[in-house]
Amino acid sequence: MPLPYDTDEYRYPNEHVIFWITILLVFGVIIATATATFCGSALFVAIMLVMAYFFSASKHNQLISHAQQVSEHTLPGLARVVNGAAARLRPGPVQTFVVPAKVLNAYTFGLASPKVVVLYSGLLQVMDADEVKFIVGHEMGHVRLGHTWLNSLVGGMAGIPSPFGAAVVLYFAFRWWNRACEYSADRAGLLACGNLNKAISALVKIETRGRYTRADHERALQPLSGEDALVEDFGDLFSTHPGIKRRVDELRRWAASPEYLRLQELVNGNA
Repeated sequence: MPLPYDTDEYRYPNEHVIFWITILLVFGVIIATATATFCGSALFVAIMLVMAYFFSASKHNQLISHAQQVSEHTLPGLARVVNGAAARLRPGPVQTFVVPAKVLNAYTFGLASPKVVVLYSGLLQVMDADEVKFIVGHEMGHVRLGHTWLNSLVGGMAGIPSPFGAAVVLYFAFRWWNRACEYSADRAGLLACGNLNKAISALVKIETRGRYTRADHERALQPLSGEDALVEDFGDLFSTHPGIKRRVDELRRWAASPEYLRLQELVNGNA
């Protein structure tokens, strides 16, 4: 019995050529699209950085007009705290201002040097000297670790126009990084004040908006139950700051570590 006749001689003469041209065109389109997306994203981030720079300069000028800059002549006691924290943490050029407002908050801003640390006067009314050291050290930690300018950069990247799913991923990723930055800055605050109890009480006072009691302090020290941990974890997903119990737990764990003792001894030599 003869073997079946097997052939592909009926293939259209240019089929292979067209196939490879098609493959090349597909890869070409992918590369061109990716390049255009990358260049567009890079341009968007650059625009965001320029806007952040001018916004920062404008904010600085506005701040100077109604805030008090901390110096040996204006606020000598606070200046000693600021200078002590700067000596320990070495954040580079930093200017510190006090804004008159009954707000318990502090923050940093600035892309170029000097960076700016802003303290609201409400803090100075409810915090003792060691607690203020923690707050100032926390903000200088942000400066020293580059969070101040990276927030502008990463924030610009998180704002890149993108499909909904990608935008959601960027939103939560940015907040995840923000929370990690807060843990790092809390460590800097502890190195600045050198007193774990005062670091915790400063956090609790901010959390309770100044209505601080010993019971609040004790509650912050209580470990999270399983259900409370789930609730706090879920709430953290949408926040740039971890929950108070998480922050206290992280500080206590780090304060008991050999790494903290080693670093505290080293920064003590800077003071």
